[in-house]
Amino acid sequence: MKIDLLTEIIKKKEKKIEFAIITNIENGESCIFEKNKNINKNFEKYLDKINLLYEKKINGLIQDTNIFIENYIRPIKVIIVGAVHIAQYLVDFAKNLNFEISIIDPRGYFATEQRFPGINVINKWPNEALNEIKPDKNSALIALTHDPKIDDPALQFAIKNSFFYIGALGSKKTHANRCQRLKDAGFKDIDINKIYGPIGIKLGGRAAPEIALSIISQLVLEVYKRQ
Repeated sequence: MKIDLLTEIIKKKEKKIEFAIITNIENGESCIFEKNKNINKNFEKYLDKINLLYEKKINGLIQDTNIFIENYIRPIKVIIVGAVHIAQYLVDFAKNLNFEISIIDPRGYFATEQRFPGINVINKWPNEALNEIKPDKNSALIALTHDPKIDDPALQFAIKNSFFYIGALGSKKTHANRCQRLKDAGFKDIDINKIYGPIGIKLGGRAAPEIALSIISQLVLEVYKRQ
């Protein structure tokens, strides 16, 4: 691989830009591919097949060709609201996945660097913190506090900004009350029903690490449903 191409790859990864490396394994020629941008003329005839694998985030050899595609996917922003005990296990499970984790909690005695080393911890109220993070449709929200003053504004923000995954901790009764508050705030059933509540896949566990596992499993499942 040429040094100028390698330099460009490093820059794009640092900026968290989604792209793919297209390589002709027969002669070693490579180029960077980005959606809706011109591609190297030597790969133009494979453009439809490249686009197909790029959209599905599939790495590998394009069928009946010598062309290999390797996708570099922008990390999914996972925003955890509530620096509670379950959040610590969530971070442990998620740290080796392609997730960019932030924890929001205005309660400084919970959200500390000591409890969440190496994680972006924001001691602010959700609306202020979420605007600071600048999430998009490639974002997930996990609300864990049980406190409507903290969880509800975050849930409202996630619905309005079309997060691909929204989940909230709590019993069925807690979730029913949550849904009613959202209705009272003007949200429609079609949007409220996008919230996973109670959050997580039903694994049967009740301990904090078991609940965290059920949540991260559901999140990963939703990630791959989009492909």
